[in-house]
Amino acid sequence: MVSAPTPQTGVVTGIVTDIDGAAIPGATVMLQGATPEDRWIVRSDDGGAFHVDGVRPTVSYAVSVSANGFGSWTSTVQVQPGEHFELKDVALKVSVVETSVSAETSEQIAIEQVHAEEHQRVLGIVPNFFVSYAPDPQPLSTKLKFQLAFRAATDSVTLASAVFVGAIYQASDTPGYVQGAKGYGQRVGAAYANAATDVMIGGAILPSLLHQDPRYFYKGTGTKKQRALHALSAPFIARGDNGKQQFNFSSIGGDVLSSSLENVYYPPVDRGAHLVVNGALIDTAGRMLSALAQEFLLNKVTTHSGQ
Repeated sequence: MVSAPTPQTGVVTGIVTDIDGAAIPGATVMLQGATPEDRWIVRSDDGGAFHVDGVRPTVSYAVSVSANGFGSWTSTVQVQPGEHFELKDVALKVSVVETSVSAETSEQIAIEQVHAEEHQRVLGIVPNFFVSYAPDPQPLSTKLKFQLAFRAATDSVTLASAVFVGAIYQASDTPGYVQGAKGYGQRVGAAYANAATDVMIGGAILPSLLHQDPRYFYKGTGTKKQRALHALSAPFIARGDNGKQQFNFSSIGGDVLSSSLENVYYPPVDRGAHLVVNGALIDTAGRMLSALAQEFLLNKVTTHSGQ
């Protein structure tokens, strides 16, 4: 039995140009038959020409031509045995690229940064809201300063801390309230008032009036000495809303005013100028130690938004 001769294959050629007739090198030319295996893919040469050998005759092929920056060109082709078929007018149009530019305002970025800061907690528990890890921290509006301070002052951990400190005060019999449940309640109230007035005055009221930023700005780069000096100076040097460094009247003033208010609710035996001086010095020293911890330790154990 003599088998029928295999039909002679055909050739498909063409030149890829743009609509002005300029050759497009490197264009992708694909011929796709009825099955996934029946496919040819070639690229146009430097003159835009392409050449596809071995095309099966009497089979309809979908032709697709594409190139970066251009819209695709499509057609169909069917060659006869041994035919040299030239595709005409393979001209690609420049593709229309739709772009959209989304420009966020400084206020919008600041809102996003504060939202992230409100999720910062040491070991996932202790609030660490007044620390900025952003590489480009935006100035805070008055609303955002109060929002951040109120969030810190009313956090459940802040309230729990007052209960714990009140127990320490009760054990050490200071301030000089009476002992028992009444005295313990007064000491818890005093501990919470100390924390709340300090954060609201030094973190919202004065920063809003004086146009200063109440946050600590994590440095994270430079030598250990440079980072330590940055941290130790934080209670005394603030970033103004104008981006310039200023004396930190907000932090120092907050510590002094908060300590002064203790003379209102502390028992008479504990009141006096020494209460203001000692309280302000202790608070400021605590800020220095806290800033050192922020720079070298707490950033490693602080959870952030999305973590």
